[in-house]
Amino acid sequence: HTSSGTHTHIFRYTPSGTHTHTPSGTHTDCVCVSSVFEVLRSEARVMEGLRSLLIETPFIHDILKLNVQPSDSDYAVDIRNPAINWINNLETDSRYSSWPYSVQELLRPTFPGVVRQIRKNFHSLVVILDPTHESSAELLNVAEMFYSNNIPLRIGLVFVVSDVDEIDGMEDAGVALLRAFNYITAELDAHTAFDTVISMFNRVPSGGKLSVGDVIKVLEKKFPYVEVGSILGPDSTYDNNRKEGRGYYLQTGVGPLPVVMYNGMPYQREQLDPEELETVTMHKILETTSFYQRAVYMGELATDQDVVDFIMTQPNVVPRINPRILSTARTYLDLSNTNNHFIDEYARFLFLDTREKSTAVANSMNYMTKKDDGYIRPVTFWVVGDFDQPSGRQLLYDAIRHMKTSNNVRLGLINNPSDSPSEENSRVARAIWAAMQTQTANNAKNYITKLAKEETAEALETGADVTQFTVGGMDVALFKSAFEGPKFDFLLSHAVYCRDVLKLGNGQRAVISNGRIIGPLEDGEVFNQDDFLLLESIILKTSGERIKSKVQQFGVEEDRASDLVMKIDSLLSSQPKGEARIEHAFADDRYSAVKIRPTEGDVYFDMVAVIDPVTRDAQKLAPLLLVRTASNTCHLGVLSHSKYSLTAICLSIFYRYVLEPEVLFQTDGSFSPGPLAKFLDMPQTPLFTLNLNTPESWMVESIRTRYDLDNIYLEEVDSIVAAEYELEHLLLEGHCFDVSTGQPPRGLQFTLGTPSDPVIVDTIVMANLGYFQLKANPGAWILKLRKGRSDEIYKIYSHDGTDSPADADDLIVVLNNFKSRIIKVKVQKRPEKFSEELLSDGTQENDSGFWESLTRYLSLSFTGGVKMEESKQEKDDVINIFSVASGHLYERFLRIMMLSVLKNTKTPVKFWFLKNYLSPAFKEFIPYMAEQYGFQYELVQYKWPRWLHQQTEKQRIIWGYKILFLDVLFPLSVDKFLFVDADQIVRTDLKELRDFDLEGAPYGYTPFCESRREMDGFRFWKSGYWASHLAGRKYHISALYVVDLKKFRKIAAGDRLRGQYQGLSQDPNSLSNLDQDLPNNMIHQVPIKSLPQEWLWCETWCDDNSKKKAKTIDLCNNPQTKEPKLQAAVRIVAEWSDYDQEIKRLQNRVQQRGAENHTTQKDKPGIHTYIHTYIHTYIHTYIHTV
Repeated sequence: HTSSGTHTHIFRYTPSGTHTHTPSGTHTDCVCVSSVFEVLRSEARVMEGLRSLLIETPFIHDILKLNVQPSDSDYAVDIRNPAINWINNLETDSRYSSWPYSVQELLRPTFPGVVRQIRKNFHSLVVILDPTHESSAELLNVAEMFYSNNIPLRIGLVFVVSDVDEIDGMEDAGVALLRAFNYITAELDAHTAFDTVISMFNRVPSGGKLSVGDVIKVLEKKFPYVEVGSILGPDSTYDNNRKEGRGYYLQTGVGPLPVVMYNGMPYQREQLDPEELETVTMHKILETTSFYQRAVYMGELATDQDVVDFIMTQPNVVPRINPRILSTARTYLDLSNTNNHFIDEYARFLFLDTREKSTAVANSMNYMTKKDDGYIRPVTFWVVGDFDQPSGRQLLYDAIRHMKTSNNVRLGLINNPSDSPSEENSRVARAIWAAMQTQTANNAKNYITKLAKEETAEALETGADVTQFTVGGMDVALFKSAFEGPKFDFLLSHAVYCRDVLKLGNGQRAVISNGRIIGPLEDGEVFNQDDFLLLESIILKTSGERIKSKVQQFGVEEDRASDLVMKIDSLLSSQPKGEARIEHAFADDRYSAVKIRPTEGDVYFDMVAVIDPVTRDAQKLAPLLLVRTASNTCHLGVLSHSKYSLTAICLSIFYRYVLEPEVLFQTDGSFSPGPLAKFLDMPQTPLFTLNLNTPESWMVESIRTRYDLDNIYLEEVDSIVAAEYELEHLLLEGHCFDVSTGQPPRGLQFTLGTPSDPVIVDTIVMANLGYFQLKANPGAWILKLRKGRSDEIYKIYSHDGTDSPADADDLIVVLNNFKSRIIKVKVQKRPEKFSEELLSDGTQENDSGFWESLTRYLSLSFTGGVKMEESKQEKDDVINIFSVASGHLYERFLRIMMLSVLKNTKTPVKFWFLKNYLSPAFKEFIPYMAEQYGFQYELVQYKWPRWLHQQTEKQRIIWGYKILFLDVLFPLSVDKFLFVDADQIVRTDLKELRDFDLEGAPYGYTPFCESRREMDGFRFWKSGYWASHLAGRKYHISALYVVDLKKFRKIAAGDRLRGQYQGLSQDPNSLSNLDQDLPNNMIHQVPIKSLPQEWLWCETWCDDNSKKKAKTIDLCNNPQTKEPKLQAAVRIVAEWSDYDQEIKRLQNRVQQRGAENHTTQKDKPGIHTYIHTYIHTYIHTYIHTV
């Protein structure tokens, strides 16, 4: 588990230790090295930046402990404003008097989903509306529903109507309703006024607007004795909150009307639908109740406190909602540089890089402040605009007004001219610059405030002299000399900076706050004093005050300290958001920690690893820590956190990382062959298996070894065991859904290619999570719907995670790193194809095009014998046989099984092998065998999806591949295939089995034999769960089965099997024999056709009399005798030895024809693992005892 705690990197492994958390929060069984190094690189960038600001190492570590990332919480505005007309008050209204008053009621147990009725204003709903808007009636009806049903919700209304005094209620419906509401509230109460407003809107037809007549009719009916003109007319005295309501709406900046807010948090536009508004509000009430419960439990909220004050003082409450400011997508300047460049040397400034230009601007900046005192100001604003234009001056004026209210702020100016600077079009900008350069801060501030006013600008345009506006105390002669100077370098430098670094157009405005760029502001976009207040409050809450408190410890003078706060804030805030930093304090580590210190005086990483030393995870972590400490830039502490008691310590698995601390070279200057893992001083007697733990998106295969990596006896090895692996593919994964149904479009096909070769790989979308995967490599790829039925029925509606514009039909995906790439695609049926389905009877998609390429590329063209592009007639006349094997022993059985098939089957045969676990020796030999016996073959592979429950034992993984991915492992052109176990012998023509009538079932299995009576005690399916579940049906064995893939896909059998597997596999006691327990468990949902018993004979379960009828013989294990398989094969199958010798003679001939011989190094017994990928790779290698 990697997290940036305290700047200390904490790698935490809990004693239970089988799962860990990666930085992204997902569960994994191996440490993701690339993610760990991503964190370290990010930290290194920050440390380098702080070092370049001349900050000493101890302070660097203190600064890195700060949490300065912006919050993702929903922002709220203050609702304690007199402009809000409250309809009810839960704490004082008599209708709520029977409710309990104490906040402790929140902690009383109740049923889930129950809204607690407590006489406190915990929940407030404010509706800001224009009474003449079409949607106002619906929103008020929802508010009235909440009120009438006694939902514990305080309801407030803000009417936004015309604030022009000359407009009265007899001509404007909005003003009329406001005055009527105020009159009834004054005469009676707010609740009666609210009911009357509802009555007025009930007169409005659906989709219509409120009229003055509607208001008058209701008033005349309810108050017949009152002259309506005196309430609504020009002499009305009922204009309460008329101007205040509009002012509150504009001040909060909550967006277009109507607006609904819950506890000050505005709802999204799509949530204002009446039904959605009701649901969302109730959800927010229940969600916020949990927040209040915690506050009461922690003692933060008491009964005598004002609840509204409590909620309005939370960190997410801001003075104004401005999405541009509150957005978490932010851009920052790089201010982490120290140089002596300035903007008044334009010729030099022009050739600086981006980082140096920003530093030069910062070096040259003079600031205005509220007071001329020695005070560290944590907030720095740079206002950018053309100050010779009204829009630029208005932005400057609002910034100055705010600066005068806060001593936390300092203000600098950058002029962005609309045209090329000249004496005529830069009078205000040059006057501001001259004042900042020559006058005291206070005099410059007062003078610039004058210049920012429009009347001053108008006077200057008519010929007035800039000295006419000077203020008392200014050195006018010095100011005039600077203003009339011939050099415009600062203007030219500012213009270049705005263009090249800030990416602004001529004259565009922006605000830069502690290095964060807010802009460009649109023409006419308001950014006023309230926005500057909002910006200041966010900086102070998230970073400003925290950084200031650290900088104060440096002992530098105030201006330099304020500069450091700005630059450090920009540096820290610009980093990608990660885990919240937590400072860990360890009480006593004298006897339980190992500490490795870095080189004295250098900047270093401070890392702490907390481990249980006897767990598997500790072994995984140790090599990574060794590589990290090899650089001498790491202060490492390893803390032992063991269990209180251990029943046994058995070290049966050994881990190494294939990882180098740095790029290595050979003596001739060339690159080393690549990183490798070495297992030295290993125990000699156990049986070992060598495996790899790789990142989820990697497909790695062994390409060279002479040893059986599943069965390694070191005492039988005379030198070393060497294995070479290759990173073959990077996976592009995704999820696809139909926007109309929200369901995955089962059977939809995607292609992946390039402009010159559009179809390199293809895939089909699973119904499980709409998942698909495509094998690719680094580069730019084009993903599109397959030409044919997929493209005819569907179109791409939207996509996420790609590198294409939102409206693109062909999606570009760039694989430019070795981390996982997961995309999301939404599709939609074309209008004319809305009733059609992709998978329908008698319809296959582009049978001749799609599956030719899938067959070619899914298998990487591993074919033998006859060409792949066969005709339809030839395809139907081929028997497809699928089998899996791992380890040299089972590959030996597999070759003999193949030979027995070929000896007895007259129809052409095509073998399909799972490539994932085949040895290099088998893959090298199979082409020669195909040539000798005239069969076709293909190697297929599929990466176990990360969302599907992972198996850890290789045998169970192989069992999973036998049943879980049959719909996506084979192309649609394969209508039917047979699975034959590697340790079987075939004695008949398998064409009979291929043509067997499954009577509508997707697959057929052979039942277990029951004729050998002495094995009755081992027949687990005859009692307990299986007897009950099967309900008289037979339990079937998975050594031989036939699959009708057309039917299998049509009924979504693969999706059903995966769904059931996902549920059952969470229990370690379920699916003991995964490949046969799963289909037998699903027999009621996915029916099995029972094959005749003679199709599979096994000595363990079948008696000797039935052997003469056997069409295949399976070498299944015998739980009584536990006889080795090789010994049983020779004894049980007479022809097995002949087949074995025939294969060996062919292998000898192949070797004599020049097959590659592997040489071994002369070294002490050990295991070396080489990973060849032409890059530095991070692969976790481990061996374990069997």
